[in-house]
Amino acid sequence: MTQRPNVLWIMADQLRYDYLSCYGHPHLHTPHLDALAARGVRFDNAYVQSPVCGPSRMSAYTGRYVRSHGSTWNSMPLRVGEPTLGDHLREVGARAVLVGKTHMAADLEGMAWLGIDPESFIGVRVSECGFEPFERDDGLHPDSHRQKWSAYDDYLEAHGYSSDNPWEDFANSGLGDDGELMSAWLLKNSRLPANVPEEHSETAYMTKRAMDFMREASSDPNGGPWVCHLSYIKPHWPYIVPAPYHDMYDARHVIAPVRSEDEQQTDHPLIRAYLDSRVCKSFARDHVREHVIPAYMGLIKQLDDNLGRLFAWMEETGLADNTIIAFTSDHGDYMGDHWMGDKDFYHQQAVKVPLIIYDPRPEADSTRGTVSDALVEQIDLTPTFMQAIGCPPKPWVIEGRDLTPILHGKDGFSRNYVISEHDYHWSEMARALNQPQEDAHTVMIFDGRWKYIRCEGFRPVLFDLESDPGELIDLGASDTPEHEAVRARMSDALLSWSRQHHTRITATPEMLARQTKSAETGVLIGFWDEAEYEAATGKRFDSLTPVGRPDR
Repeated sequence: MTQRPNVLWIMADQLRYDYLSCYGHPHLHTPHLDALAARGVRFDNAYVQSPVCGPSRMSAYTGRYVRSHGSTWNSMPLRVGEPTLGDHLREVGARAVLVGKTHMAADLEGMAWLGIDPESFIGVRVSECGFEPFERDDGLHPDSHRQKWSAYDDYLEAHGYSSDNPWEDFANSGLGDDGELMSAWLLKNSRLPANVPEEHSETAYMTKRAMDFMREASSDPNGGPWVCHLSYIKPHWPYIVPAPYHDMYDARHVIAPVRSEDEQQTDHPLIRAYLDSRVCKSFARDHVREHVIPAYMGLIKQLDDNLGRLFAWMEETGLADNTIIAFTSDHGDYMGDHWMGDKDFYHQQAVKVPLIIYDPRPEADSTRGTVSDALVEQIDLTPTFMQAIGCPPKPWVIEGRDLTPILHGKDGFSRNYVISEHDYHWSEMARALNQPQEDAHTVMIFDGRWKYIRCEGFRPVLFDLESDPGELIDLGASDTPEHEAVRARMSDALLSWSRQHHTRITATPEMLARQTKSAETGVLIGFWDEAEYEAATGKRFDSLTPVGRPDR
């Protein structure tokens, strides 16, 4: 154990919190993640800052809310100059390294305006959310030809899986009865085995690449501590998994959906538009759920097995002795609950995520195997990793809160509510409602019981998770005095949050302290005479010449 541990930050894409056995799934057993929870802390109330990949990840990588960093949807560039975890780590001689997905779009216009070469040291890190890209894999489109970062395509070709788009044709397709390619973008093909052996699948490949990085980093005698972001694409759609995982589960293992007939009769225009969208109509059908969910479960089982292989290797090499391991996801997946599919709204299935943190340091011994019910946010991971590696706190930049007190069984962590935001301007819902971009926005505030969702242009949505843990009854239009009072209180809390300072990332404590001492620097505003000056400052005037206001 050294003074500064490393961090392995594992993120699965679109993994629901309740699809792990340590979170209560009755059929999907994930012994390796369960064992990690038994050695660390499992968080039961962890929430993402957006129920969509891109903005959720940008919040995780910056420690800042979506309204602060401005990357409100997928492929919306994170602006040049937005500080990231990698920037903070490099200040103390540590590395932030990427293995897998970021869903980052580079601010090429911003870099061009500043004269930054995208291929330079600075340009690469600006383009990769502050990470040093050891291996990037964002392959998510069936018609996208090989991307510059797609070493996985090269890997498949090197092992004999050659085509114009190996990611699509092998990792994300199956074979029909006559050997024809059957794309997993069509849900009917989800139960086919992927057209690639498990050892060459994307999940297995990324696991191997994480080992490659850690092996390389540990062999460098001059290397500093690192945060390795191992970011798996799966179990995100396309839902298809290699044998033997493709038929481990069937309809008998599919849990009944959380939904009610009353939800189908909603009078809320935005919720109605969601329910009428293609993906929600699809997953509202039982035969779709029963066909797709077993593949989704197989992807998670495969992920757990590969993590077991990774964790065992880390134990054998001694890396586990000095590496914090954090496991989470960027959002969940409705899978037909509430008659919905994919993600994009704020029921627990979409916005609540698993979070398990194992800290090998002796200070964490008292909390091993415990469960925390504290309200935590994905943005809390950045300040937690910064603290572990020795970065000074930056509360004028970082909006997340350090989880170390929870990990070490100490007082000092508190939060009254969590926030999540979504920009749906791109969607079927916005088109159906004729919502302009500036109004196609929702934001959730949740205090552990009441979940209030502001829907710009429409009435709010309100759930009481104490009396209605399944979130089946929308109280947003209830005229009960209690519900009216709750809506007013939550609306006020949301307004208070939105008005907090969040853009002054250059306003360090030292700068603010200097600005409170204007009289000491000769900026004399409002003094009548020498006596008044001397009474206020305790200093003699001595014929100082006022220099005027600093903004003139």
